[in-house]
Amino acid sequence: MSKQVIQELAIATQQGNMTFAEVVKGLLEVGVESYRVDFATKEKTHYLSDGTTHAVPMILVPGPISTEFRSVDLVAAIRGAQADTVRYPEFVTRSTAAGVIGYWAFLTGKKVIYFGRKGEQHTEEFPKPKA
Repeated sequence: MSKQVIQELAIATQQGNMTFAEVVKGLLEVGVESYRVDFATKEKTHYLSDGTTHAVPMILVPGPISTEFRSVDLVAAIRGAQADTVRYPEFVTRSTAAGVIGYWAFLTGKKVIYFGRKGEQHTEEFPKPKA
């Protein structure tokens, strides 16, 4: 059951039909603790609380991954996603153009670590809930 939900969430995300917050909520509900996206292999691997994994191929075709890691451009894409002015298809385009080769979203740890081609990284904490 959880693998079917993960697959459905992955497709809806890549089609731009869900916000990041909606995806996180849905994945946590089926026991996903984290997931890793690899733009080079076009695959997303989910790590579940029971110790199993589930890989989903990307249906999106990421753009070229820049050799230069530009955290300012990445942060702009992240802020757009947080404000829901950027959905996942555009986020992928903007983040690969900013030199992101992949990222690991730690849902239970409430942070995402983005990686560049030369080992650069940017850590983004989940936004604090609005009071």
